[in-house]
Amino acid sequence: MVKYEVKMTSIGKDAVTYLESNSSFILMNEKIRPALKDMVVEHTVGELAAEIAVGDKLKVGKSEFDVVFVGDAANKNLREEGHCTIVVNGEATMPGQIAVKGPRPPRLRFGNEVKFYTEE
Repeated sequence: MVKYEVKMTSIGKDAVTYLESNSSFILMNEKIRPALKDMVVEHTVGELAAEIAVGDKLKVGKSEFDVVFVGDAANKNLREEGHCTIVVNGEATMPGQIAVKGPRPPRLRFGNEVKFYTEE
C-alpha cells in the first residue's frame, strides 16, 4: 500500500551537500517556503494516505530503505507541508525526522520519485 508519493521538482543548491555532510535531506512541498529553497528538496504536492510507521519502506529514485524511526511530528508535517527531514543510516531524534536504513544514500535528482509504502 502506497502511503505517500511525490516527485522531486527542485534540488536546493545546499541539499546535496547537506546529504553528504549530515546524512540527511529535507523534503518540502514546492514553493511553500521560498526562503528555504536552497536547503530543501522540493516536490509535487502529495496526499498522506496513511501514517508513516516503523517497518514501512521508502523508495527514492532507484534506492530503497527501511523506515526505522518516525518522529512525533513527522506525519503531521508531511500532511500539512510535505515537510520532513529524512536521516539516512543515522540517528534521528527530532520530532520532524524520519530515519531510514539502506545500502547507500539516495541520489537527489529532478524527477525522482519519493514513495513511502508498506508491503502487505
